[in-house]
Amino acid sequence: MAGKRTFGRVRKLPSGRWQARYPGPDGIDRPAPETFATKKLADDWLAAMQTELRAGDWSDPEAGRVTFGVFAKAWIIERGLSAGTVQLYETLLRLHLAPTFERTAVADISSAAVRAWRAARLAAGTGVSTVAKSYALLRAILNTAVADRLIRRNPCQIKGGSKEETPERPTATVAEVYAIAAQIDERYRALVLVAAFCGLRWGELIGLRRRDIDTGLGTVRVRQSMAELRNGERVAKLPKTAAGVRTVAIPEVILAEVKRHLKLFVEPASDGRVFLGAKGATPRRNHFNRVWHRACAAAGVTGLRFHDLRHTGNTLAASTGASTRELMARMGHSTARAALIYQHATAERERSIAKAVSDLVKKARPKASRKKIDPNGHGTGTPG
Repeated sequence: MAGKRTFGRVRKLPSGRWQARYPGPDGIDRPAPETFATKKLADDWLAAMQTELRAGDWSDPEAGRVTFGVFAKAWIIERGLSAGTVQLYETLLRLHLAPTFERTAVADISSAAVRAWRAARLAAGTGVSTVAKSYALLRAILNTAVADRLIRRNPCQIKGGSKEETPERPTATVAEVYAIAAQIDERYRALVLVAAFCGLRWGELIGLRRRDIDTGLGTVRVRQSMAELRNGERVAKLPKTAAGVRTVAIPEVILAEVKRHLKLFVEPASDGRVFLGAKGATPRRNHFNRVWHRACAAAGVTGLRFHDLRHTGNTLAASTGASTRELMARMGHSTARAALIYQHATAERERSIAKAVSDLVKKARPKASRKKIDPNGHGTGTPG
């Protein structure tokens, strides 16, 4: 018969509105999520649903009813993340995402709700960096919800929402590095120098073992990193990316310091940790920070964190003219972003140096040579 319905059905409700129902690919008869004012609107909705089914874009509308809290906790467990990353995500979830979204169905999280949440966190005084990290986590979790067909579109659509605006960190001068190294406990002197001139991270440094140092070749091999959890437990882990496993050349100027450290503080025949505390244990970050701050104060250096030594080393490496790929390899980065930042900073510094030189020359040059030169290179006379 002409006009006979081939997909789904509609019926008029006692209220006068129209309901549409259709058979899902799972064999379950499902109603539309809302009723319609006219039969035509119900028919149009069924036609759109039929098109979606034929295209293979259908998703179970009930699947998206799982709450965000339940889905997020499962998401973290299923990722196979390092213990430190799990702790970070659980903290962001508990303090910043769960209070707003925990009991909300994944399918009910809208772009407007995400924008309102972000604005509220910022208004409450939460740090911009923390909000950016929380937003990035929310977006990653909901990306998986899209992949699992719980929702059709990720509601996290804030441009730059996950961008962390971190302040420019200071770099130490070579003289400041040596001043701090001279004031710190002798067993940490080489730690400071290797951090500053090889650019290794704290976790990579305290994760080093004797076999990782080749004094003959003058190299240090980064194989693992040590992470300190909130409960004080320390765990060895692989670097975040394959690029983090790398061999870094030790500048010749500090190689003798490294050899001296190994002779004084590391058993020759052992494969023990290269850097240990006074009691023979791997140093804890909070304890070392006290040692670090005392050394900085004694050296007259203010506002410098230990991690800034890595920033110092990377800036020095970039200033040598190393290529982006070479900097990535030395720094242990899998993407060019960080290397380009250091190269940009070096270029800016080069322009600053050129301007400073220009100013000095202007002040010191003989008056007789102070001609104005037009763009074509012709002298225009001596200014009066």
